[in-house]
Amino acid sequence: MNFNGFDFGGLFDIELAIDSLPFILEGLPMTVIISIVGMGIGLVLGLLLALARGSKNILLRWPSRVYISFMRGTPMLVFLFILYFGLPVIGIEFTAMTAAIIGFGLNSSAYIAEIDRSSLNSVDKGQWESAKALNLPYWTTLRKIILPQATRIAIPPLTSVFMDIVKATSLAAVITVPELFQKTQIVAGREFDAMTMYVLVAFIYWPVCILIGYLQERLEKRYSRFV
Repeated sequence: MNFNGFDFGGLFDIELAIDSLPFILEGLPMTVIISIVGMGIGLVLGLLLALARGSKNILLRWPSRVYISFMRGTPMLVFLFILYFGLPVIGIEFTAMTAAIIGFGLNSSAYIAEIDRSSLNSVDKGQWESAKALNLPYWTTLRKIILPQATRIAIPPLTSVFMDIVKATSLAAVITVPELFQKTQIVAGREFDAMTMYVLVAFIYWPVCILIGYLQERLEKRYSRFV
C-alpha cells in the first residue's frame, strides 16, 4: 500500500511475522513464569509489608516504610542490573532467570504493600471492634473477616500491578533472559526489520493482558459476596 510515496507495507511484513511467530512464542513460557512467580512473591511479601507498615511497633513500621520508599523510588532496570551484575562482586550470583524473578517479586511487593495497606484501612473499623468483642484472635480476624473484604477492594489495582509485571518482563531481556522480547530482538537483528517484530510482540502481549482482565472480572464477581 502506497500513499504519497510512503510504503505502508514496509511497516509490517506479514510473511516474516508468521514465519517468526513460533520462535518468538518460545519465550512466552519464560514471560509467564517470571510474571506469576514474581507476582506470587510480591503478594506474600506485600501483605507482610502492609501489616508492618501499619504496625504500632516502630521496629516494624520504619524499616517497611524505608523498603517501600526505596523500591518505589528506583527504576526496575537498575535493580535488575544490581541483582545480576552487581551482586557477583560480593560473591552472590544468580542465574538470569532467578535474578528476574527476585527482582520483579521484590519490586512489585512495594506497590502491592501500599495497595494492601489502603485496602485494609478501607474496611470499617467496626469489623475489628466486633471481632475483638467476640474475643477472636488477631490472625483469625484478619484471615476470615478483614482480608476477604479488603481483597475485593484490592483486586482492580492488584490486577494492574500484574499487567505491569507481564509487560515489564521485557526488561529481563537486558540480562539475557530468553523471554518474549529477547526472542523478538534476536529476529529483529537477524532480519533487519525491527518494526515488524515489535508490532508482532505488541500483539502477543495484548491478548495476555486481555486474559488477565477477564480473570479480574471473575475474581470481582467471586468476592462481591463479601459486600
